[in-house]
Amino acid sequence: MVRQHEQPPPYPRGNGGRGRLKVFLGAAPGVGKTYRMLDEARRRADRGTDVVVAFVECHGRRSTEERLERLEVMPRLTRSYRGTEFTELDTDAVVARRPEVALVDELAHTNIPGGRYAKRWQDVLELLDAGIDVITTVNVQHLESLNDVVEKITGVPQRETVPDEVVRRADQIELVDMAPEGLRRRMAHGNVYAAEKVDAALSHYFRVGNLTALRELALFWLAGRVDEGLQRYRAEHGIGSVWETRERVVVALTGGNEGETLIRRAARIADRATGGEVLAVHVARSDGLADASPAALAAQRRLVESLGGSYHSVVGDNVPRALLDFARAENATQLVLGTSRRSALLRSLTGRGIGETTVELSGDIDVHMVTHEQSGRGRRLPVPGRLHSRGRRIAGPLAGLVTPFVLTALLSQTRGTVNLTSDILLFLVAVVGVALLGGVTSALVASLIASVLLNYYFIPPIHQFTISSPNNVLALVVFATVAMVVAAVVDRAARLSRRAARATAEAETLSALTGSILGGQSAVEALLARLRETFGMESVTLLHQQPVDSASLVYAMDREAVAHVGPRGTSGPEDPPGQASPEASEGQSVEEVPVGEDAVLVLRGRPLPAADRKVLAAFAAHVAVALDRARLAEAAAEVEPVKAADRMRTALLAAVSHDLRTPLAVALASVSSLRSQDVQFSPEDQAELLLTAEESLGKLTRLVDNLLDMSRLQAGALSLELQPTALEDVLSAAVDSLTETVPLAVRTQGLEQAPPVLADPPLLERVIANLVANALRHNGTDPVLVTASTLDSSVEIRVIDRGPGLPSADWDRVFLPFQRLGDTDNDTGVGLGLALSRGLAEAMGGTLTPENTPGGGLTMVLSLPAETTHHEEAQP
Repeated sequence: MVRQHEQPPPYPRGNGGRGRLKVFLGAAPGVGKTYRMLDEARRRADRGTDVVVAFVECHGRRSTEERLERLEVMPRLTRSYRGTEFTELDTDAVVARRPEVALVDELAHTNIPGGRYAKRWQDVLELLDAGIDVITTVNVQHLESLNDVVEKITGVPQRETVPDEVVRRADQIELVDMAPEGLRRRMAHGNVYAAEKVDAALSHYFRVGNLTALRELALFWLAGRVDEGLQRYRAEHGIGSVWETRERVVVALTGGNEGETLIRRAARIADRATGGEVLAVHVARSDGLADASPAALAAQRRLVESLGGSYHSVVGDNVPRALLDFARAENATQLVLGTSRRSALLRSLTGRGIGETTVELSGDIDVHMVTHEQSGRGRRLPVPGRLHSRGRRIAGPLAGLVTPFVLTALLSQTRGTVNLTSDILLFLVAVVGVALLGGVTSALVASLIASVLLNYYFIPPIHQFTISSPNNVLALVVFATVAMVVAAVVDRAARLSRRAARATAEAETLSALTGSILGGQSAVEALLARLRETFGMESVTLLHQQPVDSASLVYAMDREAVAHVGPRGTSGPEDPPGQASPEASEGQSVEEVPVGEDAVLVLRGRPLPAADRKVLAAFAAHVAVALDRARLAEAAAEVEPVKAADRMRTALLAAVSHDLRTPLAVALASVSSLRSQDVQFSPEDQAELLLTAEESLGKLTRLVDNLLDMSRLQAGALSLELQPTALEDVLSAAVDSLTETVPLAVRTQGLEQAPPVLADPPLLERVIANLVANALRHNGTDPVLVTASTLDSSVEIRVIDRGPGLPSADWDRVFLPFQRLGDTDNDTGVGLGLALSRGLAEAMGGTLTPENTPGGGLTMVLSLPAETTHHEEAQP
C-alpha cells in the first residue's frame, strides 16, 4: 500500500529510454497556457503522433474546449472526499494505454487525499519513467523558489507549489507571454473568470503592477534556465570563447583605494544592458600583491554585493592570465581594470604592467582601463627583478655574466677620478643587484667574475693577475666574501618574502571563503564553488564513500555523490549515485582529497602544484566541519519536536492548574448549594445557581475542547471533513455558542454575497467563535464587525474590533499557545484561542493573519479557499 506522501522514483539524470518533458510556463492565470498546449497536441496528432489528453481543465471556456476536438481524452479517476466527488488524473490508465505523448494540465495541482501521490508533478514523473512524453503547464507563482516573492507582490499566499528542479530539468520550457493590459482586457471580456469574479480579480491580484512584476519574474527565471543550458552546452563541447549572450562585467580589485571607483563604473556598465551582472574578482598571487588591505577588500566586497554583484577570489601567479581565465569561465563580456599606479618613469624601467598584458591577451573580451585618483602616483618602491619566474631564470645568470663587464667598461673611463675603494663598493652593489634578480647562484658567478676583473683592471699592477700590495689582497678577499654573504642574505630574504606573501594570499582566500559561508550561503555548496573558482578547476565533486564489506575495506568502496559544482550554471552530481567516477577526460587531471573518514573530494581540471596542497587541505577541513554541522543540524531538527512537546506539556500543566479549577469550583459550589437541606432557596435563587453552574461547565467544556484540539494539532491527528460551508450559517452558530456574550454586539457585512468556503463546519465555527470572543473581550462597548470578501480563489473573513490594538512586534507572539497579551488576570482562559484558531485554519488549507484596524484596533483576517475554485486553476 503506497502512502499519500510517498515520493516518486528518483528523477533520472539522463533521457535514455525515458519520456521527454515539455512545460508551458506562464506569468499568471489566463495567459493561454492550456490553449497553447492543446495547439501543440493537435499539430503533433496531425503529424501522426499518438497523443492523448490525460488531464486538461477547460473551466467552461468554449475556445479551449474546441481545441479538444479530434484528440483522444482519457477517462478520469473519480475519487470521493468528505462527501464530494472529484475527478483526478488516472496515472495507471495512462501508463497502461502507453501513448507517445500525454497532456497533463496544472503541474502544481494538489491531488485529493487517498491517491498514490500528494502532488500531480509526482504523477508526471511516473509517466516520464514509463517512457511517455508529457506536455504540461505551470504558472510562475507556483515555483517553490518564487513562492515568498509572489506572496510579497500580490499579497496572496500560494499553497500549491512545484519544486524548481522538476521544471528546470524539463527538456523544453516555452514561455506563454502576454502584456498585462492584454490579459486585463481578456479578463474584462469574461474569457478567464466568471462575470461575478472579474471586478474583484482586476482590483486585487490582476492589477497592472502585479502582472508586470509576475511577468518580469517569469522572464528572468526562464532566462536563468536558458543561460544554464548554454553554459552546459559550452562545457560539453569545450567552447572557451566568449558568447556575448548576456552582459557580464568582471572588475579586477587589488585592494587599493581605487576599488570603489572601479566597482561603481562596472555597475554602470552592467546597468546599461538589461540583466547585466557584475563579478568582482581579486587575484591573490603567490608572490603577493603589495598594499592589498584585507579591510579594503572586505569593504569593496560589501559594496559590490550591495549593488547586486558577487565577489570572488582566485589564486594565480600570472595575474593577467588568472583574470582572463576567470572571465572566460564566467562567459564575461567585459573586464574593468584600473590604470597603473606606477609613474611613467617607473613603467619605462620595468616594462609592461598587468593592464597592458591583459589587453594584449584579452581576445574577444572588451577591456576597460579606468583612470582614478591613484593613477601614476605609485604605491611602492621599485623592486629589481619584477619579472615572471621564467624570465628571472634567464635574466639572472645573464646579468651575473654581463654586469661585471659592463661596470668594468664604465669604471675604466673614470680611472684616476674614482679610487679603488669606490670601485670595490660599486662592484659590491652590482653583485647585490644580481642577487635580487637571479638569486644566490647568479650572484656567486658575478662575484667571481668581479673579483677577477678588479684584480686585472683596477688593482696595481694593472693588466696583470699579480697583486703587489698585501692590503689589496685583503681588500679583494673581503670583497669576494662580503659579496657572497650579502647575496645569500638577499636571496634568503626574497624567499621568505615570497613565502610570507603566499601565506597572505592563502589567508585572503580562506577569509573570502569564510565570508561566503557566514553570508548565508549553503555551507557545502559554497565551499565547493569557492574551491572550484579558487584553483580554476573544471568541476569539484563531494563523494560519500563506505566500504562494501569489511574484507575489502581499502579497495572496494561504494561511492555516492553528495554535491557537485561544475561550470557556471551547473550543479548536482554529474553521475548517478553510486556511479560517480573519478576518471578524467583527455587533458584533465583528477585529484582526490580525503574529507573526514567517510567522504572524499574529487577535483577535475588542471594539475595542482604542491604549493596549493596546504590551502586544499584547509578547504577539505572546512568541508568536513560543514558536513558534521549539517548532520548535527539534522539530529537537532529531529529532537526539536520532542522538545516542543515537552515545553507544551510544561506550559499546559502550569496553565490549567487555575483555569480548570476555577469553573469546577464554581459549578461544584452551585450544585452543592442546591442539594443542601440546610437552606431553602427561592425559585429565583435556584435558577441563578443553575445558570452559574451551566456557565461554569460551559467554560470548562470549551477549555477542554480547546486543549484536546490543540493536542490533536500538535500530534497531527486532527480529523477534517472539508465540505462547502456557508459563512452566514457558521457565524450564527458561533455567536450562539458564546453564552457569555450578547449576539447584538456582533454586526456582519458581505456574508450573504460571499461564496461558500471549503472547510470543516464545526472547526470553522470554533475558529470564528474564538476570534469573535477575543474581539469582544478587547472591544469595550462597541460591536464587533465581521465582513467577508472574495480575493482570487479565496474568501477573506475579517473580524474587526476597535479596541486598544496590538503592536506589530507582538503579532507573532499572540499566536503562541498560553499567551494572553494585554490580559492582567488568569480568568479569561489559558491563551489557546488564537493559537488554536491559526492551527485549525492552516489545517483547513487557510491562513490567519492580524492587521491594524484603520482608526485603531485589531483585525483578524481569516483566508479560506473558495469552494468553487478548490479543484481548478484559472486557465484561458
